[in-house]
Amino acid sequence: MITSVCVFCGASSGGNPIYIQTAKAVGKLLASQNITLVFGGGKIGMMGAVADAVLEQGGKVIGVIPQFLKTKEVAHLDVSELIVVDSMHERKTIMHQLSDAVMVLPGGYGTLDELFEMLTWGQLGLHQKPIGLLNVEGYFDGLIQFVNQMTNERFLKPSYRNMLLHHTNAPDLLQVMSNYKAPTFDKIIDTAAT
Repeated sequence: MITSVCVFCGASSGGNPIYIQTAKAVGKLLASQNITLVFGGGKIGMMGAVADAVLEQGGKVIGVIPQFLKTKEVAHLDVSELIVVDSMHERKTIMHQLSDAVMVLPGGYGTLDELFEMLTWGQLGLHQKPIGLLNVEGYFDGLIQFVNQMTNERFLKPSYRNMLLHHTNAPDLLQVMSNYKAPTFDKIIDTAAT
């Protein structure tokens, strides 16, 4: 059962209004299901939009932000709990510890860094949490295609490929994430491919 979701997304609003609309819809969805939002702690861009939507519906929001970004990303001081940490790595670690699942919305380098760190930790068996991409307006099509290419070229086992869930709408993605069963792995390296 998912009681808290870590949402990784842009500190920017992006170039299409659909991104902010989607962030707000995700926030409303989480609040409606009494799921705590764990996010990057900023009050701007998509980060701020998803947090505001949860708060407007009376939901719980936990923000995690490094001290050096507290002013740059304009920390969201109205959240249920704001945790200030020393580093980006500590931020990701705490967000991971506080959540049952990860949902990724459109964003830039930081969002992709967070996504791939969570996938890598899952691949190494450090967690069994579902990780889902909300593929808004085909935003992640190229990434999904590339992950499939990594699998086809045998740099990624199909079981690891299947750790990355994706859907085009939030309710369906959350349902897929709720039904996720983490694979079990005997070994990480495919020696037949070397």
